[in-house]
Amino acid sequence: MNNRFTENITKEDIQALPLQAFEGEINVIETEEDCNEAVHILNKESVIGFDTEAKPAFNKGEYNHTALVQLSTLDEAFLFRLNKMGYPKSLFNLFENESILKLGISITDDLKDLQKVRKFMPGSFVDMNDVARDLGVVHMGVKKLAAIFLDARISKNQQVSNWENETLSPAQQKYAATDAWICLAIHDELRKRGYA
Repeated sequence: MNNRFTENITKEDIQALPLQAFEGEINVIETEEDCNEAVHILNKESVIGFDTEAKPAFNKGEYNHTALVQLSTLDEAFLFRLNKMGYPKSLFNLFENESILKLGISITDDLKDLQKVRKFMPGSFVDMNDVARDLGVVHMGVKKLAAIFLDARISKNQQVSNWENETLSPAQQKYAATDAWICLAIHDELRKRGYA
């Protein structure tokens, strides 16, 4: 199959692209009860976007557990604040569910970090870096894949913000939702072009 995608892209090319972000409904989940309701909604989906965030560690040897798990449909994002509610069984059951495709980018460490707090067997997780590699793309990572597949630029300004803040700012919420949703948006574009 001929590769119809750019193999790599420069920072300058990315900067020239229009900024894109998640525009749907964002749900911040801080209790186990709300988590169970959100998981019930997500269990009806066949494909969802996935990402995680942790409080940045700036000192050698410092480690922070996953503070946030983001799961998204094309029009609704759920931000699960693990630092507030612990590690609900329903959420980890969803991670094990083989019938729901969970799409992320560079997810190996995300899954390892989650397995440190609660043992589970990841089911049907797909790293979009692997999908891109199979399509001949050389440059990996969320910014580059968004640029290559969607002709869009996404902001990473909130990446090193404090994900254990008492309240997540609107900018943090938008960033977190976008990082999960973008994987789904790429998948949707590939499906439209007959790849997925």
